[in-house]
Amino acid sequence: MGVFYFLMIRPQRKKDKQVKDMLANLKVGDRICTIGGIYGTISGIKDETVTLKVGKDNLEMVVTRWAIRSVEEQKIENEGELIA
Repeated sequence: MGVFYFLMIRPQRKKDKQVKDMLANLKVGDRICTIGGIYGTISGIKDETVTLKVGKDNLEMVVTRWAIRSVEEQKIENEGELIA
């Protein structure tokens, strides 16, 4: 039982805590990637929804907070031009 806890349950709880902290610390201006693979910049945050600016025309898109996979640290290149 102890081995099962250390090999399965504990690592999953640690990962869940990291994701929860990442979602709680989102702020306007963060560059994110959604679970659908869409890259965007956060332009607004309300309770459980996040407004993103997407693409070179800065189209606005609203997604739920849980749909965010990661906050990107590097710049993303899209169609030959660099997106800041």
